[in-house]
Amino acid sequence: MKLKPLADRVVLKQLEAEETTASGIVLPGQSQEKPQQAEVVAVGPGGVVDGKEVTMYVKKGQQVIYAKYAGTDVKLGDDEFVIVKQSDILAIVEK
Repeated sequence: MKLKPLADRVVLKQLEAEETTASGIVLPGQSQEKPQQAEVVAVGPGGVVDGKEVTMYVKKGQQVIYAKYAGTDVKLGDDEFVIVKQSDILAIVEK
């Protein structure tokens, strides 16, 4: 199966959460906070959304930081994704 986002939607795959803190403390699974950094898996075509022209700035393969409570969680097979509007993406991570 493949997810194909519509309009200004972006499909993200979350990066793995850190299991230890900087000081070396190991965190149990339930106390780990959901990471807000993800990889872009698919990007919608943009176009006219709610009467305004939307240009898509993110591209497949980029790493981004998105708003904490944004998006819809989707499970497809064994994979988990988050579908967000492009406006919920706060920054593109450049290396």
